[in-house]
Amino acid sequence: MSVLQAIELHDGTNVPILGQGTWFMGDDRLLRRQEIAALRCGVDLGMTLIDTAEMYGNGRSESLVGDAVDGIREKVFLVSKVYPHHASGTGLMRSCEASLRRLRTDRLDLYLLHWRGNIPLADTVEGMEQLVRQGKILRWGVSNLDTDDMEELIRIPGGEKCVVDQVLYHLGSRGTELDLQPWLARHGISIMAYSPLAQGGTLRKRFLSHDALRQVAEAHQADRFQIMLAWCLRSGRVIAILKASSVGHVKSNAHAARIRLTEEDLALLDRAFPAPDHKVALDMV
Repeated sequence: MSVLQAIELHDGTNVPILGQGTWFMGDDRLLRRQEIAALRCGVDLGMTLIDTAEMYGNGRSESLVGDAVDGIREKVFLVSKVYPHHASGTGLMRSCEASLRRLRTDRLDLYLLHWRGNIPLADTVEGMEQLVRQGKILRWGVSNLDTDDMEELIRIPGGEKCVVDQVLYHLGSRGTELDLQPWLARHGISIMAYSPLAQGGTLRKRFLSHDALRQVAEAHQADRFQIMLAWCLRSGRVIAILKASSVGHVKSNAHAARIRLTEEDLALLDRAFPAPDHKVALDMV
């Protein structure tokens, strides 16, 4: 197994800076063997964090991951997410147990609230802590919560045990750099970046056609996607999660995690894709 740079969660657990996402995986049975092979290749290359959710394909992604980690579960840091409308009381218990069945495991390494809904955060914290006591999850976190939500969360008894906030973060979505990322760092809460390649839509097209990205890619004999990923990982404090449904794409991502951008590279990309200079609403996909 390859070894990637690791980040230490505030409970002392080390996880790789690059993990594997599974959104839209498991939907096409004809791709199942290819997707399982990609996930297992990623584990072999050190991308042992696998992220899924009950929302993805109405559980089909979790079932695919369950097959992929069969026989290698102890090597994998397994993450899933709960719908916000399931995130308290019996609903949270049922969702977690259903995810465990689909994943064919007895516990999750990390369980996330997928986004904030109408259920009070206090109810979610209580339910997450109950799952920890039962051994069904080892730790918990959140996704798509901005700074004010996080401040509310840690004021709740037990809320300080949140280990991760998973948010959209890439070259074209840098609003979290202003206040959320510094706030998380001060409180010892790790950041996970989803869609680090600005997956899909016109934004990706704008990136790929930009001369600055081309220049940096050529300097490192890499492609533009690899540079976008290397940029996201540049600080060593961000865990990036992205999907790769083929072995070739997995290997390309693993290589990107080893690219070290120079100060000149970063300055060029900053000029081309500057962070906002004022607070903006949290980006979500």
